[in-house]
Amino acid sequence: MVLMAGGGAVWMLGDSFAQTLADVVRTGLRFDHQLATDPGVLVNKMLQQSSDALIGMAPMLLIIVAAALAGPIVMHGWMFNSKALTPKFSRMNPLSGIKRMVSVDSLSELVKSVAKVSLLGVIAGLVMWKGLDALFALGMDSVEDGSRAMGHLLIKAFLLISAGMLLVVLLDVPYQLWRYYTQLKMTREEVRQEVKESEGDPHIKARIRAMQREVARRRMMSEIPTADVVVTNPTHYAVALKYSEGLMRAPRVVAKGADLVAARIREEARNHHVPILEAPPLARALYRHTELEHEIPVALYTAVAEVLAYVYQLKRYQTAGGDRPEMPADLPVPPELDPVTA
Repeated sequence: MVLMAGGGAVWMLGDSFAQTLADVVRTGLRFDHQLATDPGVLVNKMLQQSSDALIGMAPMLLIIVAAALAGPIVMHGWMFNSKALTPKFSRMNPLSGIKRMVSVDSLSELVKSVAKVSLLGVIAGLVMWKGLDALFALGMDSVEDGSRAMGHLLIKAFLLISAGMLLVVLLDVPYQLWRYYTQLKMTREEVRQEVKESEGDPHIKARIRAMQREVARRRMMSEIPTADVVVTNPTHYAVALKYSEGLMRAPRVVAKGADLVAARIREEARNHHVPILEAPPLARALYRHTELEHEIPVALYTAVAEVLAYVYQLKRYQTAGGDRPEMPADLPVPPELDPVTA
């Protein structure tokens, strides 16, 4: 693409470039006494000629630079990475350099480079061979005519070499894209490692969940001594309730569990003299339809109120004496809340 842009620039700007080159050459071949005796004048003249030549070549150079930048942008978009400018001393390691040189990628790039150079060399040789007579005739032409003839020869060489490079590009670009996307693909082990890094190690996650459950269970057990009553199934379920008048709108569940956890809740309640009431339908409903630190459902207000009333009467009896309260029976638990009858 750069060669084609250079050839197009020479084609469009060939006449003006040839005229500028002729003027520079004509001025450079003109000597006078002051130029030969004063080094300062010679230096100024060389700087002026260099500046004139650079100004004359500037349009062509800008076109070539634009083409060099446009190629990668068209392929991959605009990308700028400051890390590429950072020096890497690891690249100075001769062992790493040798490994890069003898790699499969390096050998393939070497073969492609040799093929490209050979193709371009053949094209350039054919162009020079065909224009050999014109090259020998340049010495007989004037500066203007010679520059113009040389420009046409360069344009012809650029066009033919660009055509050869276009063939190389048509073959190389699909291969480079295939190689690029192939290198982006991850192996099965890399995919497994990425999943492990993004989602976490399953064993570690299971261990963390177990630790979290243990911490929550300990916190729950520490709340049992503050409970007002523990409602049981009597063996399968246990739910600890707490109510503070004026501080809570309704009784809250401070602990609940099934089977082994329920046994631990009952044991903790006995150790701290928390009343335990056997009420299977209410225990099942509370276990199924409540969450820790949440208030009980409205449909269970009446049943829980009877339980708390019994607990308060029991405490009064234990401290003041009198008639022992009767344990509530047939608590009003809605059938739809009891998992057995629902």
